[in-house]
Amino acid sequence: MEDLVIRDADVVDGTGADSYRADVVIDEGRIVSIVKEAAAAGCQRPKAVRELDAEGLVLSPGFIDMHAHSDLALLRDPDHSAKAAQGVTLEVLGQDGLSYAPVDGSTLEGVRRAITGWNGPGDDVDFDWRSVGEYLDRLDRGFEGRGIAVNAAYLVPQGTVRALVVGWEDRPATPRELDRMRALVAEGLEQGAVGLSSGLTYTPGMYAENAELTALCRVVARYGGYYCPHHRSYGAGALEAYAEMVELTAKAGCALHLAHATMNFGVNEGRAPELLALLDEALDAGADISLDTYPYTPGCTTLAALLPSWASEGGPAGILRRLADDATAERIRHDLEVTGADGCHGVPVDWETIEISGVTDPALGDFVGRTVRASAARLGEAPWTTARRLLIDDGLGPTILQHVGHEENVRAIMRHRVHTGGSDGVLTGAKPHPRAYGTFPRYLGHYTRELGILTLEECVARLTGRPAARLRLPDRGLVREGYRADLVLFDPRTVAAGSTYESPRTLPTGIPYVLVDGRFVIEDGRRTDVLAGRAVRRSPM
Repeated sequence: MEDLVIRDADVVDGTGADSYRADVVIDEGRIVSIVKEAAAAGCQRPKAVRELDAEGLVLSPGFIDMHAHSDLALLRDPDHSAKAAQGVTLEVLGQDGLSYAPVDGSTLEGVRRAITGWNGPGDDVDFDWRSVGEYLDRLDRGFEGRGIAVNAAYLVPQGTVRALVVGWEDRPATPRELDRMRALVAEGLEQGAVGLSSGLTYTPGMYAENAELTALCRVVARYGGYYCPHHRSYGAGALEAYAEMVELTAKAGCALHLAHATMNFGVNEGRAPELLALLDEALDAGADISLDTYPYTPGCTTLAALLPSWASEGGPAGILRRLADDATAERIRHDLEVTGADGCHGVPVDWETIEISGVTDPALGDFVGRTVRASAARLGEAPWTTARRLLIDDGLGPTILQHVGHEENVRAIMRHRVHTGGSDGVLTGAKPHPRAYGTFPRYLGHYTRELGILTLEECVARLTGRPAARLRLPDRGLVREGYRADLVLFDPRTVAAGSTYESPRTLPTGIPYVLVDGRFVIEDGRRTDVLAGRAVRRSPM
C-alpha cells in the first residue's frame, strides 16, 4: 500500500489551468497517481496506509520563495515556521549578491559583518564550508545532521565573489581577476547553484562595471542558469536601471530574473506601466525574463545600505572609519539629505520614512519600531545624528523598513505575465517586515480572495509552477504524477497572513497541512519535528 492518499481535494495544479476534484496518492516522497472525480465516477478508490480527507481544501504544489534570506536561519532554526507555516517548500538563497559561499576566512569575516542585519552575526553557526558545493552539502546535513525544514536552492553571489577576488575596493577588475571570478562562478554552477545574483546598490558588487557583469553572465548562460540582479536603482533611475539589466543580459545571452521588481519613491508613483511596457517589448523580441515581488508597499534593508557608494568602499571597516570622522560624516549627510545618495536610489532621504526594524545590541532596543525622525525628535537632535550614532554603536547592524512604495504599482506588477512571488524576508530583528511571515498567504487571501487581482489558479501558478520553470526543476512545482510531493493544503475561504507591522511574527491562518518530500512539516496547523528539506541543485542542461 502507498503511504498516503489525500481524498477529495480541489486540486490547483500550478499550471494556471482550472481546478479539479481528485484523490492524490503519495508514496516514497512522490505523487504516484491522481484519480480525478473518483467518488463521483463510482470507481474503486485508491488505498493507502493513511488517508486524509481534504473536503473543502485546495491542494496545490508547495510555494517557492524566489527571494529568501534564510541562508543561516535554515541551519540554526529547525522549526523555521516563518516559511513552513506559509506553505513554502523551497527557498532561493544567495540573494542580492551577498552570501556565505564561495569564501575564504577573510572574505567570510567581511561578509558576515556586511549582512549582519539580514542574517544576524552567525555566532551560533559553525561555518564549516568555503565553496558553494560545501555550503549545499551543509544544507543537506542541516540541523544536527537531520536536514532542514524546507528545501533550498542557491545563487552564486556576485558581490561575495568580487570580495574574494578583488576585495572591497572601488576599482575595475584586472583581466586576471576577471578570469578568476569567471572560474568561481562556473565552479559554483557546476556544484549546484541555479544562477548568479548581484546587489548593485551594495558594496562591493556595486563596483562592478557592466563589462564585468556581462562576462559573468556569459558563464551563467553556458550552464543554463539565470541572472538575478538587485539592480542599480529602484528610485530616481529605476527605469534606466531595469533597461540596463535587460540590455546586459541580452548581450550575454543570459536569462534574467528581476529581484523584488518594485517602482518606489515619489518619483515613480504610477509608473509601473512604463516598466511593464519595457519588459513586454523585450519579451516580444525573444528575451527570457521573469521577476518576483512581495505583496507589500514598504521595502526592507539595512540602514547602512542607504549610504553613498564612496562611503562604503573598503567594506564594513571602511564605513565605520568614515562615520567616525566628523568631516567625512558631514559629506555623507549632504549626499543623503541633499544630493540623493546612490545607496538611497538617488532620492534625498526622508527620515520619516525610515523605520528601525531591528538592532543587534539589545541596549538599542528603544529605537526599534520608531522612525529615525521620531527618535531624533525624542532625543532633541538632527535625524542624521541619530542615524550616524546607531550605525556606529550597532556596528552597522540596524535593519530598516523603508515606507516608499505605491499600492497601484504593486498591483500592476503582480498582474504581469512573468510575475512570481518572493518574500525578500529578513527574519532577524525585533520587528521584521511582515512579508517574512506573510507573503504567500497574503497573495492568496488579500490579493486573490478579497481584491480579485488574480484568480486562484493564476495566483498559485505564480507561486509554484512558474518559479519552478525558472529554476529548471524537472519534478517540482506542479501537482503531477511522478513529481515530488512538496504540497500545500489550504482553505481558500480563510487563508490569510497573520503577520502585521505591529506583530510581524504572527503565523498565518487557513494552511493546515504542508508536505515536504511527502512528509508533513505542518499537520493540523502545527509544526511537526520533520526535517525533510535538502539542497536542490541545478539540473544539468
